[in-house]
Amino acid sequence: MGNPDMARNCSLRLYSFLFHAMGTECHLHLYAADEAAAASTMQAAVAEVGRIEARYSRYLPGSFLLEINRVAESGGGLAVDPETAGLLDFAWACYANSGALFDITSGLLRRVWDFKSGLLPARESVEALLPKVGLDKVVWENPVLRFPTPGLELDFGGLGKEYAADSAAAVCSARGIRHGLVDLGGDITVIGPHPDGAPWRVGIQLPGRPGALMAEIKLSAGALASSGDYERYILADGLRYGHILDPRTGWPARGLSSVSAVSAQCMVAGSVSTIAVLKGALGVPWLQSLDVSHCWMDEDGRQGGTLPLLGAAGPACPAPTARPTTPPPIRPATP
Repeated sequence: MGNPDMARNCSLRLYSFLFHAMGTECHLHLYAADEAAAASTMQAAVAEVGRIEARYSRYLPGSFLLEINRVAESGGGLAVDPETAGLLDFAWACYANSGALFDITSGLLRRVWDFKSGLLPARESVEALLPKVGLDKVVWENPVLRFPTPGLELDFGGLGKEYAADSAAAVCSARGIRHGLVDLGGDITVIGPHPDGAPWRVGIQLPGRPGALMAEIKLSAGALASSGDYERYILADGLRYGHILDPRTGWPARGLSSVSAVSAQCMVAGSVSTIAVLKGALGVPWLQSLDVSHCWMDEDGRQGGTLPLLGAAGPACPAPTARPTTPPPIRPATP
């Protein structure tokens, strides 16, 4: 008798979809029996990403995050739903495990940091905001969130896109997709390998070299996320000031230009890469202490990690195409 799973896999075809969400270019790569099945799943996955963005964006009117911050501004409290409670639990765990560096109250600092302007903020304006930064100033007793100090605000920007990547992949799996990949602007969650068992080849961009790779990895499951200072930054007096801000000082973290991490969930990979950048010079030994595959590049161009590196001038990475037997590398957008 023939193997029904093998026969089914042979009938699957790769479909790729491009859409925009959360301020970035996003891709879905799904194997399905036909275009209708792929399109239906794609619509459900895109809707899930849109739902999360509408609920937790700091930019969209009517988001639940804005409601939280209205309460925070007055120093009140409110009860939250189980989904939000899960995100808050994760944020508090990251805060504790990072030595108070991963802090979802630090988004307040964007009031004075405008990375599109190319101008550094006045030191006095940064220091004026620091009394309103610190997750230790917030009381979280599930399901009640309280703000004894008025004027604080929360920002899920450090974990929202990663959460959406994991959630979109879960939606695809629930609809019967067993082989595919979700890429939300470089935050990647793998649903499963190609039907023949081959892994997805995923390229990690070489900082400052568009079209070149620092590393290429093979993923059959799990997730990849990257953090760095080479896309959003201010260049002043020959120094690069990246957008990942140290909540203790209000100024950009220094030392590491790029960190990528692999984990079972994109939320975990994203928090690991961000915490490493926030730790600066201590980020590399911290990464080495974890059971997480990773790579990094520091401000001086030195590279390292447990992922295989391609060298200072890795090959340009072509766009993905529907070639399930010899898939090209997928080039994630940079963080």
